[in-house]
Amino acid sequence: MKSAIVVLFFLLITGACTKESIPAHTPACIKEKIEQMKKDAVTNPPREVWQYTFNNQTVYYIPPMCCDVFSNLHDDKCNLICHPDGGISGIGDGKCPDFFKKRKNEKLIWRDDRK
Repeated sequence: MKSAIVVLFFLLITGACTKESIPAHTPACIKEKIEQMKKDAVTNPPREVWQYTFNNQTVYYIPPMCCDVFSNLHDDKCNLICHPDGGISGIGDGKCPDFFKKRKNEKLIWRDDRK
């Protein structure tokens, strides 16, 4: 009986360690974007969502999937603020050229671990 409890405990702990955790304060619309990315094909580099403070607001940066593809910068309501980088020029759409210099409080919200 004691060994069965130990095995059960181990399985519960192991399962908890592998469970993906998106921070609870993450806006629902950002969580929806993450859920959509989970349904999409695996990319290289893996898809990610980063949280920053930029111009005194919380923003969410989604890096480009590949060359010539824009990145996206969203506010906490998922409104698109700009494309900070990517695109044919590699420098985004020019609407927030100071994003990479002024961003603060970097936090990884999610990274696609699929292979």
